Amino acid sequence: MRRRLFQLGIIDRYLLRELAGSFAAVTLILLLVLVGGAATELLGKIARGRIPAELLLSLLGLQAVGTLTILVPLAVLLGVLLGYGRLWRDSEMAVLQASGLDARGLLRPLLWFALPTMLLLAIVAFWVAPAADRKAQQLITRASRSLIVAGLEPGRFVELPGRDGVIYVGEMSGDGTTFKRMFIESEREDASLGKTRIDVVSAASGFLYHDADGVGRYIALEDGFRVEGKLGEDDYRLMRFKRNDIKLPDVVTDDDGSARKRAARSSVLWRTPDDPVMRAELHWRLAAPLSVLVLGLLALPLARASPREPRYARLLLALLAWLTYYNLLLLGRSWIATGKLAAGFGLWWVYVPALAIAFALWWSSQRLRAPRQPGVSP
Repeated sequence: MRRRLFQLGIIDRYLLRELAGSFAAVTLILLLVLVGGAATELLGKIARGRIPAELLLSLLGLQAVGTLTILVPLAVLLGVLLGYGRLWRDSEMAVLQASGLDARGLLRPLLWFALPTMLLLAIVAFWVAPAADRKAQQLITRASRSLIVAGLEPGRFVELPGRDGVIYVGEMSGDGTTFKRMFIESEREDASLGKTRIDVVSAASGFLYHDADGVGRYIALEDGFRVEGKLGEDDYRLMRFKRNDIKLPDVVTDDDGSARKRAARSSVLWRTPDDPVMRAELHWRLAAPLSVLVLGLLALPLARASPREPRYARLLLALLAWLTYYNLLLLGRSWIATGKLAAGFGLWWVYVPALAIAFALWWSSQRLRAPRQPGVSP
């Protein structure tokens, strides 16, 4: 009896292990690269005082969840390419085909690998990743409204965020919005004179508040003194104030609304069919699991290599194919969001040609070349 498409045998399990091992290795490497880039960006924002250092690991983990929608399809493409490619180069595939392994024998483990991956990635794209974005925004918003989360502790000197200097708070309320006995010392270079300017501010009490737009943050100091001048000179100035406001670095915001649509619940996207931006986001989330199948099938013919071919000869070709595919998805999302492309078309105009190219390459790779006639030059 002919084996069914989804019935696994010994060879199928062997091929499935090859795919899973290659996929796991590629995923780990890509995750380290993307997380490293995200960590560099977050450290830059921490240095500028836009987010507190205490949120680094939390935001890094939440951003790593969002990168899975881009990382996993690429990892599937490279995992299939490297896993099946090794079998072709080591002549194991020739032995398997001589033993009766047909085209469906290669497709069966790939489907067993791709379909569960598609399901898990769909859960991440539609539910887990938006929830991670919402949590990240909540952490940043909470940090911007509390001096405690921003890193200030009563009775301890702390470096000023994004500036040279220190800040000290004697007492602080439980929610971190009001305080007593604050001391601030800051320094900055005077480019015109080539000297360092120093400012020392002390206040009996104060509180944290925001601008009307919710972006600008200020510390209002009440009943205090301010001393300012240049190091090495005697012309220091002493001022007493009833209230003095000091601006803090702005919080991280997305003015174009990208954070809002990334963090939107999938149920909200379904209920807003008239909003092109939300429809574009819905198609973008759908693209993640569908890309696993499309790129997995595209990698199947690309993995076929001769034993004499270099190990990573087709890796560049696969990366170019992914870049073209990914940029077309980005272009399609932009067209839907701006109304240049009807939402009903979605991104199917990208999937269908990619699948057609995959099947065309697979069909041409299965064809046997006609034997060369003796005495006829190639």
